[in-house]
Amino acid sequence: GSILGYKRSKANQYNHTALLKIDGVVTKNEVEFYLGKKMAYVYKAKTLKKGTFFRCIWGKVMRAHGNTGTVKAKFTSNLPPSSLGGSVRV
Repeated sequence: GSILGYKRSKANQYNHTALLKIDGVVTKNEVEFYLGKKMAYVYKAKTLKKGTFFRCIWGKVMRAHGNTGTVKAKFTSNLPPSSLGGSVRV
């Protein structure tokens, strides 16, 4: 899937919840299969840790957002702004 942005209103942004579009999911009913599923945002860092340059932030699908298959998800730590527009593994 892809990261669309953070949960927000007109004036406020809530970084603890991310909005995601899961590939191939087009309706609210199709989202039900993914509720509670784990997802991983994998990214590459500059420094070597635990023998790898890759890091991962784990998250979970919480609920649907609208009627077009978009979902709200929470991650163990908030997603960094550089992740917006990036991809996530479900």
